[in-house]
Amino acid sequence: MSELVRIATTGSVDDGKSTLIGRLLYDSKQIFQDQLEAVEAASTKRGTDYVDLALLTDGLRAEREQGITIDVAYRYFSTPKRRFILADTPGHIQYTRNMVTGSSTANVALILVDARHGVLEQTRRHSFLTSLLGVPHLVLCVNKMDLVDWSEDRYEEIVDDFRSFAARLDIHDLRFVPISALQGDNVVEPSQNMPWYRGRPVLELLEDLHVGSDENLIDVRFPVQYVIRPHRNEYQDYRAFAGSVAGGVMKVGDEVMVLPSGFTTTIAGIDTYDGPVDEAFPPMSVSLRLGDDIDVSRGDMICRPHNQPTYSQDVDAMVSWMSETSELRSGAKYAIKHTTRTARAMIRDLQYRLDINTLSRDESAGSLALNEIGRVRLRTTSPIFFDEYRRNRQTGSFIVIDEATSATVGAGMITGEAA
Repeated sequence: MSELVRIATTGSVDDGKSTLIGRLLYDSKQIFQDQLEAVEAASTKRGTDYVDLALLTDGLRAEREQGITIDVAYRYFSTPKRRFILADTPGHIQYTRNMVTGSSTANVALILVDARHGVLEQTRRHSFLTSLLGVPHLVLCVNKMDLVDWSEDRYEEIVDDFRSFAARLDIHDLRFVPISALQGDNVVEPSQNMPWYRGRPVLELLEDLHVGSDENLIDVRFPVQYVIRPHRNEYQDYRAFAGSVAGGVMKVGDEVMVLPSGFTTTIAGIDTYDGPVDEAFPPMSVSLRLGDDIDVSRGDMICRPHNQPTYSQDVDAMVSWMSETSELRSGAKYAIKHTTRTARAMIRDLQYRLDINTLSRDESAGSLALNEIGRVRLRTTSPIFFDEYRRNRQTGSFIVIDEATSATVGAGMITGEAA
């Protein structure tokens, strides 16, 4: 099966994110005739003299009426080389939580810039959030080059501006492409209007990006989700532990440790839906059979004896607040869901609120409101097994739950063990 790559598109309002996705789908022959006819009809109704491919992703009525993206829209397509999941995330500041949701699992972020306006405040905000969320690859698409006469000087000016800003961020792989999403230049096919650009179009970049090392293949992490004990007689001796591999490579015969008990054993077998395999790695969903009959429950963590996650009740984390009806304050109590483990938690301290426009810290802040991000210290009622988010996005993240309503009110990225 071909490799799966998750993509998030973001950028300022009206920079052309939805149009780029529509052009990718259209030029790579990934939309059906009836979909195209519906978009053509909607374009005519809106009074445009061209087929507005942005309507392929702007599915909500409010989005179509306002010409903006509100919710995260997902689209699936494939090429002979790869399979893709595209997340079209909103550009408005009031939908920051939606952008965080859409980018949290992405391998690559496509950040769009309007060539006429250059790098804006919202561009910087989304680039910082992309960095904070640990997205490994970032492609800056300088869009609407047709409206600046395909100017190489303008493109280079924007590239230099963004590079100077990106130097302050934790970005490992940064690429630049000049495009016209509306006309299709450098999206799927190379542009004839910009012969000075000698790089590859967007789709070729996405097909060839090296994403194999994006997952942590060093630290073995296997949060147990379910204990399998069949009741039919012919399988009564079968006992396995199901879950998704969150890190490292596990092989049959490897010595492993189960936390929190600390018992060690070996991997006797690795089963998948398609049958037994010799090894498992992220993000495979597997069932592990162990060599010894030891007590293992949901929420336990299987790892290497000499490479264990941090085990603590006190956690430092960056939290993106998502609640419209409540604010995060020191002393507040919530439930958190971390890997397969749930615990109650109290906010010990709000250390600062981050201004994602200037990257400055407001240490006098007393709360986090909707779409705000800050650093907190929290204490859980029972220890959790975690790594820093920058090392492992699966074991380094959690969601915050309001116990009264069971609503998800925040998303956290662990920065370390709290003092």
